[in-house]
Amino acid sequence: MPSFRAPRGTYDILPEEQPYWVFALHKAAETSARFGYGRIDTPMFEATDLFERGVGDATDIVQKEMYTFEDHGGDSLTLRPEGTANVCRAYVEHGLHNQPQPVRMYYTGAIFRYERPQAGRFRQHTQFGVEAIGDSSPQVDVEVIELGWSFIRSLNITGTQLRINSIGDPECRPAYLDALRDYYRNHIDEVCDDDRQRLERAPLRLLDCKKTRCQAIGNAAPRSTDFLCDACEEHWMSVITLLDGLKDTYPDLEYYADHRLVRGLDYYTRTVFEIEPENAAGQSTLLGGGRYDGLIELIGGQPTSGIGFGSGLDRLVAQVKEQHGYEPPGSGPDVVIVHLGEDAGRRASALAAGLRDDGLTVIVAPAGRSMRAQMRYSNSMNAQYALIIGDREIESGEGSLRPLQGDGEQLGVPLSVEAIADAVRGS
Repeated sequence: MPSFRAPRGTYDILPEEQPYWVFALHKAAETSARFGYGRIDTPMFEATDLFERGVGDATDIVQKEMYTFEDHGGDSLTLRPEGTANVCRAYVEHGLHNQPQPVRMYYTGAIFRYERPQAGRFRQHTQFGVEAIGDSSPQVDVEVIELGWSFIRSLNITGTQLRINSIGDPECRPAYLDALRDYYRNHIDEVCDDDRQRLERAPLRLLDCKKTRCQAIGNAAPRSTDFLCDACEEHWMSVITLLDGLKDTYPDLEYYADHRLVRGLDYYTRTVFEIEPENAAGQSTLLGGGRYDGLIELIGGQPTSGIGFGSGLDRLVAQVKEQHGYEPPGSGPDVVIVHLGEDAGRRASALAAGLRDDGLTVIVAPAGRSMRAQMRYSNSMNAQYALIIGDREIESGEGSLRPLQGDGEQLGVPLSVEAIADAVRGS
């Protein structure tokens, strides 16, 4: 028989890990609600053309990383490799431009990319993202950044920094790209093979290369902020001013302008940002995003501004555990019913049903084992109490409720749901 394992780049989230995920997902929803963002869920797969147009057919995602297949009807579909294009498609399809702008939405769900698996990078991961569509003001840029910073803080993750940049817009970016190409042509023999291929089709991605020799060249490359048109320059300076205004609320909000920050998708314009651990050098991004003012039009809508971010919950959960930002509550049941004999087994099953219906967590110990073995089982389950039932207890109508945590004493308790529930709850 074959021995099956989870596919490469995927993993199972076992029951003992679930409390951390519940914590992170709860904080994502709670933080989004405080900022006025409503939940949206989009399909796990979309028309391939949505990502080729929106993300950009010259990006690594489209060229190398998408899971694309043809369905039985001959349509080309792709498992979503990111979340923004899906939400923008929903915005256009459902006429959300008729609602008060911006429309504020958040989502959580699986993202799929065929990448080389490594620490914090998987072929399937869970992403939390937000999108604010329909407002081009720098105030919304800073609102989205603040939401991300507040979310990270709600997870009790500390020691992070904000990287931010402006990559201009279609008016001023061409001059910058020309300067970038001219610079890199003088270093073409020093960069990696991937960067040689990017030079003409995706020059911004040259700055994002993670290879050491390429990073050194990128550090001295022309800066996008030196090429901004008047409108982009005004927007950029407003974002910086507004970020400084958050310091009273977030004294630990450390940010720096990084000219090598460009993000990896074609749809970004003006503001781009990432939140990462200090001294991570762009290798462990916890949250990242930016403005995408041309994306809605690119996929068939009217010209509409937008900005958002995505955050891999896999990395965030790892950071929460590493920094001990959350300690799961005791996960054991309230009661394990220890039973000896057939009559006791039937009574145990009936009592368990009633106690569960009353809101308690109850497990019936495995049948056919000795009392000692069932007590060991109760302790291994980290139960609060063991309720012991045998022929003698059934005859007397009173079971024994033994505390398994702390120094409490064993009590006699009538074999009724109400009496047992009251005793467990201490009333």
